Amino acid sequence: MSKGGGRNQCTCPAEPSRKHTGPYHNGQCSPGFAISLSAPDTTNADNVLAIAKACDLGRHGSAALTYVYTNEQRFRRAPCRLIGGISSALSKESSMSVESLTERATNDSSVNGVMKALVYGGPGQRTWANKPKPTIRERGDAIVRITRSTICGTDLHILKGDVPSVTPGRILGHGGVGVIEAVGSSVTSFHAGDLVLISCITACGICDFCRRRMPSHCRTGGWILGNTIDGTQAEYVRIPHADTSLYGVSPDLDLEAVVLLSDILPTAYECGVLNGEIKPGDTVAIVGAGPIGLAALLTAQLYSPSAILMIDLDGNRLRMAQGFGATSVVDSAAEDAVARVLAITEGAGVDLAIEAVGTSAAFDTCQAIVGAGGRIANIGVHGKPVQLHLEKLWDRNIALTTRLVDTVTTPLLLKLMKAGKLRPAGLVTHRFGLDDIMQAYDTFADAAKTSALKVVLKGREPG
Repeated sequence: MSKGGGRNQCTCPAEPSRKHTGPYHNGQCSPGFAISLSAPDTTNADNVLAIAKACDLGRHGSAALTYVYTNEQRFRRAPCRLIGGISSALSKESSMSVESLTERATNDSSVNGVMKALVYGGPGQRTWANKPKPTIRERGDAIVRITRSTICGTDLHILKGDVPSVTPGRILGHGGVGVIEAVGSSVTSFHAGDLVLISCITACGICDFCRRRMPSHCRTGGWILGNTIDGTQAEYVRIPHADTSLYGVSPDLDLEAVVLLSDILPTAYECGVLNGEIKPGDTVAIVGAGPIGLAALLTAQLYSPSAILMIDLDGNRLRMAQGFGATSVVDSAAEDAVARVLAITEGAGVDLAIEAVGTSAAFDTCQAIVGAGGRIANIGVHGKPVQLHLEKLWDRNIALTTRLVDTVTTPLLLKLMKAGKLRPAGLVTHRFGLDDIMQAYDTFADAAKTSALKVVLKGREPG
């Protein structure tokens, strides 16, 4: 390895004639990071071996977010560039220079500028405030200027204090559409100026959970936007793992409909319809005719159930459900919902009960109406305990499923939308400018009075 900061070149085992400055693993060339080591006193063999071990255990590219500590410095796991120079480094008493593993970034607003964002201040507290504009921090990042965002029922759960992982000062929001402003040096699928859909789930694409098609539990991602990192209810947002967490969007599509693919449509489809294993001819009941429940209604029809019953206590939402294809509606504010469903099904109960609210009352209804051999698919976010009535269900041969959306079906849903087979635009009832987000929250939270379903926020144009 050369002194004074020179890069080490290594020979790729897959292509012996090719010299390159990128790393390789197991005979495969791969774009990745340079590694750095600081040993100002002398070459430290333990440091070099620690980094070599990190190379052997690590992953490549933008997904490498695990670190090894050597010489009181933090290094990204995954580089192989050092491997070719390890033997010489161990045999020479020379100082090794440092090459940073991450993009240089600062949160200094005097350098980066400021933006407006919806900031969580604790249970019941939110403000539209100035925050530093995000910058590239990791080489797999993208900075996206928000053109469309939305408010989710999960955001209301956060404001109730139901999601303790969200701490005061966090920018909320986990879905949106926008234009890429900048990308990190390892992003290959997107470029500045691209119009993209932001997935509510951030996926590295290479960890064990991602390989099992469970990116909701990604080792370095998952549901982090608006949860453990700043989210999309802002003028700009930083998206980690951009190559595997963004989707290109045609400007010809209705962006108000596209933004619903960030979260509610894949959530309803994956957690309700797919987990519920709907089959042609099934009788389905959806408890909760809010945006998620109605999205489940839309996507359930792809499987030709014989009947879809919608249960809610809001008459306006039930009327909308009929317009979206519900075969029966049950007003739980005016009648006994369980008795009504059992009457419709001639006492048999339903093949699938989808819980789309996140309350103990809704979960109890599902347990009471599911038929023998049926399934309960939970979608709702539960912030409080519920009772599982095994004293009634132990011999009913039922299955209960839970899931956090993985967004692995987003490409399929985009394809169905482009083909006109999925038309979710009718779920949007209210529209606001991003600067009016405080009013938008009031409208969305008071849906019983405002008849709000999905609220779309339009970002300001640059200039």
